[in-house]
Amino acid sequence: MKFYQHKFDQIEDYLHHRNPYLLIEKIVSLENNSIVTAATVRENAFFVQGHFPGAPILPGAIMQEMTTQSAGILIAANFNPMQDYNTHNPFFNKFALGVLVKVKNSRFKGFARPGDSLRIEILLEERVEQVFDFAGKIFVGEKKIMSNRFQLTNILSKTLQGV
Repeated sequence: MKFYQHKFDQIEDYLHHRNPYLLIEKIVSLENNSIVTAATVRENAFFVQGHFPGAPILPGAIMQEMTTQSAGILIAANFNPMQDYNTHNPFFNKFALGVLVKVKNSRFKGFARPGDSLRIEILLEERVEQVFDFAGKIFVGEKKIMSNRFQLTNILSKTLQGV
């Protein structure tokens, strides 16, 4: 079952991230083992304004986060270990979904600038219990500007909260 069609209405229904750190704007497609999302590089985004003055570009670390957030949506939609998931009260949830634990490699092959529309493609390559291995790509138009491999896990919320 693809929850986004039946249970969730907005990206905020999948992720605890909120503005200004919620980077994904749209779910283009969501399958069992893949997701395509979209975002636009905003001129007034906190991470663009100082990177770099006079020649603003999207930081590589933010591209990594865009792939991570997209993969987090996939986990929340298709591999949620909880019957009920509450994004409005994270302390309600037994698990924190999609916590980044490893970046295997990232390659940056181009730039994204304010006004650019991004397509983020994520493929779930392997799952072992609550550990997920992903490959990601980010495109501006047809040009691939970033690729990476990374690992997310679902951990107990109390671990994330430091309890």
